[in-house]
Amino acid sequence: MATATKAEFVPSYIQDAWWTPADMPGAPDSGAPVEGTEVRDASTGVVLAQVSAEGLDLAAAVEHGRTVGQAELGRLTIHERALKLRDLAVFLNDRRQELYAVSAQTGATTIDSMADIDGGIGVLFTFSSKGRRELPNANVIVEGPVEVLSKDGSFLGEHVYTRIPGVAVQINAFNFPVWGMLEKFAPAFIAGVPTIVKPATPSGYLAEAAVRAMLESGILPNGSLQLVSGAARDLVDRLDYRDMVSFTGSASTAKVLRSHPNIADGGVRFTAETDSLNAAILGPDAVPGTPEFDAFIKSVVTEMTVKAGQKCTSIRRVIVPHEVRGAVIDAIGDRLSERVVVGDPRAEGVTMGALASLEQLADVRSAVAEMLAAGGELAWGTLAAPAVTRADGSVAVVERGAFMSPVLLDWADAEAPAVHTVEAFGPVAGVLGYDSHDGGDVTEAVRLAALGAGSLVATVCTNDPDVARQLVTGIAAHHGRVLLLNREDARTSTGHGSPVPHLVHGGPGRAGGGEELGGIRSVQHHMQRTAIQGSPNMLTAVTGVWHTGADRTAAGDPEFGAVSGAVHPFRKSLAELRLGDAFASGLRRVTLADITAFANSTGDTFYAHTDAGAAERNPFFPGIVAHGYLLVSWAAGLFVEPAPGPVLANYGLESLRFITPVAAGDSIRVTLTAKKITPRVTDEYGEVCWDAILHNQNGETVASYDVLTLVEKEHTIYA
Repeated sequence: MATATKAEFVPSYIQDAWWTPADMPGAPDSGAPVEGTEVRDASTGVVLAQVSAEGLDLAAAVEHGRTVGQAELGRLTIHERALKLRDLAVFLNDRRQELYAVSAQTGATTIDSMADIDGGIGVLFTFSSKGRRELPNANVIVEGPVEVLSKDGSFLGEHVYTRIPGVAVQINAFNFPVWGMLEKFAPAFIAGVPTIVKPATPSGYLAEAAVRAMLESGILPNGSLQLVSGAARDLVDRLDYRDMVSFTGSASTAKVLRSHPNIADGGVRFTAETDSLNAAILGPDAVPGTPEFDAFIKSVVTEMTVKAGQKCTSIRRVIVPHEVRGAVIDAIGDRLSERVVVGDPRAEGVTMGALASLEQLADVRSAVAEMLAAGGELAWGTLAAPAVTRADGSVAVVERGAFMSPVLLDWADAEAPAVHTVEAFGPVAGVLGYDSHDGGDVTEAVRLAALGAGSLVATVCTNDPDVARQLVTGIAAHHGRVLLLNREDARTSTGHGSPVPHLVHGGPGRAGGGEELGGIRSVQHHMQRTAIQGSPNMLTAVTGVWHTGADRTAAGDPEFGAVSGAVHPFRKSLAELRLGDAFASGLRRVTLADITAFANSTGDTFYAHTDAGAAERNPFFPGIVAHGYLLVSWAAGLFVEPAPGPVLANYGLESLRFITPVAAGDSIRVTLTAKKITPRVTDEYGEVCWDAILHNQNGETVASYDVLTLVEKEHTIYA
């Protein structure tokens, strides 16, 4: 008798090699195939592959990340890793079409696939840019100002970030197999921490396709990325305080993970993003006919149907004033009827695809049935299997497809517990009314939103600034993100359901209490903050940033610390420049004529610079004083080396503070010290941040600031 051919396994990628259960020592031959969990095309039910991690050596995978991955990533600076992310994003951009084809098998339309695949690639671009613009070209990040811990400045303290020495394990949900992976991978990679990806089984084959493309790029260092395809129940058993786990999925699974001894007691870092009954709140002013009402309806329908409503950020509770509840239900129903075509995403004209699996479909139907039994009324849609557009263009009920009609529920009792506790993770939303007391009170809307017990995101739709303020201040503590939607941003908004890498993603309470994304914040989640204390020289050596009181080698005026024979630091390329290289100028006397001339030439005739009597009555000034910007301009003249050389441009000042007023007859001098040197990986120049401090003739600090310049890596242009 012929044996049915079993589907291929979705492979894992462990210890820099592809692996399936068939690769285990002693694995059965083809006559007795290894059994795995079947995964199916969401639209047709056709078996696509098997999934199993049975026999996979997870302990070896973790150790490979901690050793090989850590070593390889550690050879690179933050900027070098950020540049690799950019190159990886460019490479994946060219592979999108093949990933779209795989994504369609999950039930995703082209728009859905773009949110997942293009969105994930966009995260790589964003973190690459922010890593190179906002972080040092090093592996130590300094946080906050220096704290002076001794009277003479010989003992200092500050905080630094360094990467954790373990692995970043990500356990992902089925709904965004590419974005969900890349939004966690990008900040870990920037930080220098190897990643182990555990995707959800129903769509893990798409994560595998993306990982395969990433590896084929040849960009990633060995050990920096591993993939576990299949159950990995003992993965957390292999972790300790050096490692972290980022989880996206159900609150029940997050609870199990949190109670694991290695997390609860062993110090494994853990963050979760879980179930969320997100709300959209319509302000009392946003009545039918206003741009806000139209934008609100569009947003609700979009969030119900994109990814077939399988988004942790989808709108589940539509909170509106009682007087427009009927109009909102009618408008949502009309737009669903006009815009939504359910079917195989490979068919022309389909706007909403299948759910991820038949099991997911059953879960959603069960949740809707529970809400109907608890008081919700069906306002639009059906729980019956809908007739859908198949790939060949025909319309029929597809028994093996995970298709579902959008469902809108109407809740007469807005406080019914089920609407605030039961989530149908599909194209389902419920409408709740609140009493606005003739349009001036949104207290009840705030209370209803808070009954969700913590959410990822809420939309506040209003054009009334006072309503916006009341709603946001009322609900912010219950939410990780709030979108303010009105006529001004309706066309440009990224939308209720779209987290952006620049801002935090996560939420309190039911939403998991975790935090992802948020720009550089998420990089630092993969690092340890450490307080360091020591002398200025030791802190300079550790951080790569010059500290006041550390050694400096100054050219310039010997009376103020210059060393005989020292070269002006502006004559040095990055290859020659060192932290602490400095220039100390001589004194320049300020006259009343100088102050008056500056006032007249700039138009800055503020009384402190022009009216002796008024200036003397000012509690801060002894009389007429020099303009702060006159002093900064003079400082540039005092420290500049005018001949062409490696300093190409001055591109700004930072942290400028005026401290001691300078009157006519006083003198000033400047000391300029190389504080931070940041070569650019992609250019023949880099940035130098110079510590600038102005003193008067008495040695008192007049002003302090940082000067930012662009400097050649080598003497080239003016050699």
